[in-house]
Amino acid sequence: MGEVLAVCISKNKGMKKTNVGHCELIPNFGLEGDAHSGRGATSNWHRQVSLLAEESINKIKALGLNVGFGDFAENITTRGIDLLSLKVGDRLKVGNAVELEITQFGKTCHERCNIYKQVGDCIMPREGVFAKVLVGGEVKVGDKIKEMPKLKVQIKSKTQMSKEKKVF
Repeated sequence: MGEVLAVCISKNKGMKKTNVGHCELIPNFGLEGDAHSGRGATSNWHRQVSLLAEESINKIKALGLNVGFGDFAENITTRGIDLLSLKVGDRLKVGNAVELEITQFGKTCHERCNIYKQVGDCIMPREGVFAKVLVGGEVKVGDKIKEMPKLKVQIKSKTQMSKEKKVF
């Protein structure tokens, strides 16, 4: 089980985010007040929330760069959960109510973004994880974050189903 270390938002895309400590996550929208949230044809519906592990940030710190939570434009900074071992479609429970579905790993940076220019590297294309909000609610620093059990789907053939039919 992991932990939320920071909840970050920004008013503009491509900029560092500020740790606001807590925020409302809205289903099929993202973090209230964040530039990357939104719905409709012009929004990144599958990248409503970005997550980055403290462990990833520490790799950049080890190179001598002075970076902190939100500097890579992540919405939620985590510790203790291996985000990169997840798969698209996996679900996370954050705090008491919020449920996220993993939708993408990394992203293509077509140009050097403002974050790269400001800190000298951007780890989001390599280690950022993106999700959509399935169940909303408040997320705050200190909340627990855990992988939800995988849904088991059993597909039955027509033959199997007809054998299971009971006549009353």
